Amino acid sequence: MKKIHVLIFLVVFSACDNKQSERKNIKINSEKKAVNATLDAWHKNASESKYDAYFNAMASSSIFIGTDASEYWNNKDFKTFSKPFFDLGKAWDFKPLTRNVYISADGKIAWFDELLDTWMGICRGSGVLSKTENTWKIEQYILSVTIPNTHITDVIAIKKEKDSLFLSRQKK
Repeated sequence: MKKIHVLIFLVVFSACDNKQSERKNIKINSEKKAVNATLDAWHKNASESKYDAYFNAMASSSIFIGTDASEYWNNKDFKTFSKPFFDLGKAWDFKPLTRNVYISADGKIAWFDELLDTWMGICRGSGVLSKTENTWKIEQYILSVTIPNTHITDVIAIKKEKDSLFLSRQKK
């Protein structure tokens, strides 16, 4: 009789544990969808030169890291750099090809990587978002140009002079 009680307890406990796991998976999937929607709208707002909407998706303390070694902007500086492009109606048009999104256990931090179709060819974007109340905000975005491994030696040669100048300025 005691074995039956233990067996019943294990079955009930297992069923409860599965329900919690299912709820957690549903919440994670829901958060991933929300992060994807935030990033998709952010890229779309750039392509449509919607300056305010674009920057409203970013946290006030956000950082944008561009493809050039000198492109490390806080939110204020990135707004200043970007404003002329948005004003001309010629901001950038990055179309996501693939994206991987990950959510922290507490559901307040997300990080992602994506491949983008851009005017520079295929680029990679990656970044971090934080959730405050019910809104995801971009905290950091890093844009990089992808380089086929078979061409890395050529790219290194092309960059050598600029990299040398950049390094000498950094060492001062």
